[in-house]
Amino acid sequence: MNFNNIKYFFREAFTSLARNSWLSLSSVGIVTVSLIILGASLLLVVNADKLANSVESSVEITAFLKEDVDKSDRLALEKQIHKLPDIDQVQFISREQALQDMKKSFGERADILDSLEKNNPLPDAFRIKTKQAEAVPATAKKLEQMKGIDQVRYGQGVVERLLAITRWVRIACVVALALLTLAAVFLIATTIRMSVFARRREIGIMKILGATNWFVRFPFLLEGIVLGLTGGLLALLVVDLGYISLVNKLKQSIPFIQPVTDPHLILSILGSMLGLGIIIGAIGSWFSLRRFLKI
Repeated sequence: MNFNNIKYFFREAFTSLARNSWLSLSSVGIVTVSLIILGASLLLVVNADKLANSVESSVEITAFLKEDVDKSDRLALEKQIHKLPDIDQVQFISREQALQDMKKSFGERADILDSLEKNNPLPDAFRIKTKQAEAVPATAKKLEQMKGIDQVRYGQGVVERLLAITRWVRIACVVALALLTLAAVFLIATTIRMSVFARRREIGIMKILGATNWFVRFPFLLEGIVLGLTGGLLALLVVDLGYISLVNKLKQSIPFIQPVTDPHLILSILGSMLGLGIIIGAIGSWFSLRRFLKI
């Protein structure tokens, strides 16, 4: 590919964009809006995932021991629990420590529990964390069957609903992103299709004179890439400035909410938006040429 060909490709692409200026602007607009929604959705998913992981990491199982379990039985039971799959941490909580923890939770009113010092009704227990929150219900069932364990609590019902909600949120976000991407591809394909229709005679003459398929295709591919790149750049700027503004406002008004601020993660999302804009433009052009050009 020589310099004259490259010069021709760029001239034809930008001439076509100028000739169909309103349609080109609408294509850039829809790509920009789609990528803004897509980028915002990605940031929402990342923040929701951070929140879900934070909540899931706090999910733990409390296994209460029977009163007749002595120290040797407890140590043997702890080893047995460690052998279960998906176990991350096992912490023994004595009845004395459990009472002290309860007093701390009562704060200034802890004195009402002083009467329990002599006759502590709280049982010894294990606090157990799994590697993944999804493993909690199954692990709890296995713990219930172990000798020496009286009761197992992990927030039955609540944990399952929490996991179901986070799973459906992630699925809904993926579906929404796919639909927005398809809409952008369709509009760019429409733009390229009109360019092809307007230049159909010129293309026919080029084919008669021996122009290769790629020589005919390349200006249209370049046109789609320019549309996608422009939309991606505009969306990147809007999402970046909007997210920075939102993070600053959240820090001032709701300081206990900690949004994702990892620069590497944010840059990867913004970069993927720009790359996706280029890919959308190229795919839109490719399918338009594939379906409507008999070359």
